[in-house]
Amino acid sequence: MHSLLTRQIRKYLPEDLKEHPEIGSFLEAIEKSYENYEDKFSMLHRASTISSDELFEANKRLQKEALQQKSILFSLEEAIRSLRENLNDEKDVKIQDEFNTEQLASYISNLASQVSAMTIEKDKLVRNLENQNESLNNYAQMVSHDLKSPIRNINALMSWIMEDEKEKFSETSKENCTLVSQNLTKMDKLISGILKHATMGETEEHRVTFSLEDSLKDVERTIYVPENITFEYDEELPEMFFERARLEQLFMNLFTNAVTATEHVEKGEIKIGYQPDDTYWKFSVSDNGKGIPEKHQKGIFEMFKKLETANNATGIGLAIVKKIAVLYEGDVRLESKENVGTTFYITLKKNS
Repeated sequence: MHSLLTRQIRKYLPEDLKEHPEIGSFLEAIEKSYENYEDKFSMLHRASTISSDELFEANKRLQKEALQQKSILFSLEEAIRSLRENLNDEKDVKIQDEFNTEQLASYISNLASQVSAMTIEKDKLVRNLENQNESLNNYAQMVSHDLKSPIRNINALMSWIMEDEKEKFSETSKENCTLVSQNLTKMDKLISGILKHATMGETEEHRVTFSLEDSLKDVERTIYVPENITFEYDEELPEMFFERARLEQLFMNLFTNAVTATEHVEKGEIKIGYQPDDTYWKFSVSDNGKGIPEKHQKGIFEMFKKLETANNATGIGLAIVKKIAVLYEGDVRLESKENVGTTFYITLKKNS
């Protein structure tokens, strides 16, 4: 036994026991009870340390798993909320308040069934729409190829008859033949316009770099411009990287519309403006013509909508302008006053 412990025990023993013959046996028994105490204490301390480390690591893993479970539950709640909004489901489910696996699985299964049914219905509608579009395009092609040819033949025959029999016709008959020829020409233009509108966006075009001013002047040269009308271009018209043919088609319809509006003005002016922008190409086409009555402005971009006085118009040109603008994620709008003029504002997304 440790000498310090032996001395302390003897110090507090009564005097009659200090010299008792059995006291040695008592102290020896105490000593035996403390054999290997320090080794056992050290082992116990090491065991406690190891258990504490294991508990600490286990606690860290539990915290990590708890965070993962919380994240999963939050994601499930967001997913169900999104599905509920899309399906107009009034039922509210709070996953984090009370986690019921069976209820959650049943609810998700029900939502999945609704989504599946909606997907099947959507696919069916898309197929029907594709079939209808194909039928419409086939009809447009048929109209173009099967009707334009006889119309042109009739017009040619009318010209030959007029040339060969003009001396025999009365003035009234000559005027009627001229009207027939004009209406055949108008019908030919109408069919061409329908075909352009129906097939817009079907063909792929490659973007090229070109000068907008040069392109617009080419368009100006291809249309009829009376001597009383002048074109004025913004000095800052840009170099563009775009589908040139479609852009020229858009401006050709706007130019033709502006020429029609100003051909009776003593000094007609058509101005092309440009506004720089990072996202969109922004243009304007203004004229000082007769303007568009307010009652016609709302539906002017619809197919076959035209001014009552525009007898030679087909009512398709501005519909094509609108379709091109929408095709490039843009828009077209107008401001107009009767007997003052009209301005069309066009936006086309640069990277659509």
